[in-house]
Amino acid sequence: MSDRTVAALSRSLALGKVSSVELTRDYLDRIARHNSVYNAYITVTEELALAQAAEADARRARGEHGPLTGVPIAHKDIFCTRDVLTTCASKMLGNFVSPYDATVVERLNAAGTVTLGKTNMDEFAMGSSNETSFFGAVRNPWDTERVPGGSSGGSAAAVAADLCAIATGTDTGGSIRQPAAFCGVTGFKPSYGRISRWGMIAFASSLDQAGPICKSAEDAALMMNVIAGPDPKDSTSVDAPVPDYTATLNDSLKGLRIGVPRQHLAEGLGKEVEQALQDALKVFESLGATVKEIDLPNNHLSVSAYYVVAPAEASANLSRFDGVRYGYRCENPVNLEDMYMRSRGEGFGAEVKRRILVGTYALSAGYYDAYYLKAQRIRRLIKQDFDKAFAEVDVILGPTTPHTAFKIGEKNDDPVTMYLEDIYTIGVNLAGLPGISIPAGLSSTSGKPLPIGIQLVGSDFGEARLLNVAHQFQQHTDWHLQRPEV
Repeated sequence: MSDRTVAALSRSLALGKVSSVELTRDYLDRIARHNSVYNAYITVTEELALAQAAEADARRARGEHGPLTGVPIAHKDIFCTRDVLTTCASKMLGNFVSPYDATVVERLNAAGTVTLGKTNMDEFAMGSSNETSFFGAVRNPWDTERVPGGSSGGSAAAVAADLCAIATGTDTGGSIRQPAAFCGVTGFKPSYGRISRWGMIAFASSLDQAGPICKSAEDAALMMNVIAGPDPKDSTSVDAPVPDYTATLNDSLKGLRIGVPRQHLAEGLGKEVEQALQDALKVFESLGATVKEIDLPNNHLSVSAYYVVAPAEASANLSRFDGVRYGYRCENPVNLEDMYMRSRGEGFGAEVKRRILVGTYALSAGYYDAYYLKAQRIRRLIKQDFDKAFAEVDVILGPTTPHTAFKIGEKNDDPVTMYLEDIYTIGVNLAGLPGISIPAGLSSTSGKPLPIGIQLVGSDFGEARLLNVAHQFQQHTDWHLQRPEV
């Protein structure tokens, strides 16, 4: 049962073919046997999971259930979960037990999901490989010598290895979509403001967005029906109607206009990824879609703008971690300044420190206009490029990543090369648009098959259309059904 989609599991639970307790025990058994290999989980909440599973079975018996009731789920360890360790994969929060649930967690609990545990991630969501975690690197289930992507690599690896049915992730510059591509699963980043960020520990507040990592677009739609919508506790959540995302999954793609950015087919794109993209376009054309080349002229500036804006916001957000009220505190500080300096110096990892320093520099009095203000102007140009493109097309299709998963340790000595891993995804965050990565092929050049992902991007709050397009592709291909040998 553990390798089935959420939609299939939901049907089995509804028909009484399996109970939530049985399903939960199966996943917990798999975690016990395989997590030591993949390091996908930081915390496993066995007692909580079994209690929630029993309650879910009781709810189903009473007829008080929805599609997700009794489905085992994992949460990225950036979401606060009541009475459970919430670490952000950092020594700084290595002892922090949250006194409340994030809104995303609260809504999923109310829907009757079963929390298996908290997944590993890049420290404070800063990374593209899941190697910056204080708790060690996560390993890709397709090849344990390779990274799963980041920062939501633990969630992607857990879904790919069938250590949960579905998982939450967060996406600041591609951190749902890139690991989904590397691990051969589906990763969905909604429009900025579609899902509440309350209780999600902040990295870059104007970019962060929660979303599902799952096996199919249909699963993503089921989860979006639960977690999307305004939240009075989050002023950045948008008070706009939320559709039933499953209602339009089977709509025809006849007449769909797909735009392919010419910048995405330039030098640097791997041949196998480009071939997978071309093959996907043929599938869409066979379903009645038309393809048009479009222009995103400022796309090449997205990485530079992002690595000014995101570190600047991170330097402000992470200033709260100072050893005073919660989290790590150094031993025997001689005074307040010593406590601040040593607690932050010892509690944060190298990548987090690097980004705090970059962000503080960009916000300093002498460089604010030269760097931060200019980056924000470029951000506006990138958004205008997308707006112009969506006047001509319905969705945009391109690669999620330039290549397949790279080896652990391969890029640790070159931060700039690591930052370029998100070259196709960052612009979507800067523009606040929805994007989804779906499996579209397998590479054979490395000796072991490695997943290839493609990315679909939609207009503002066009999540329903995006899920429809992804679902139709998955109805006519089987790449999302491929599984690694666990």
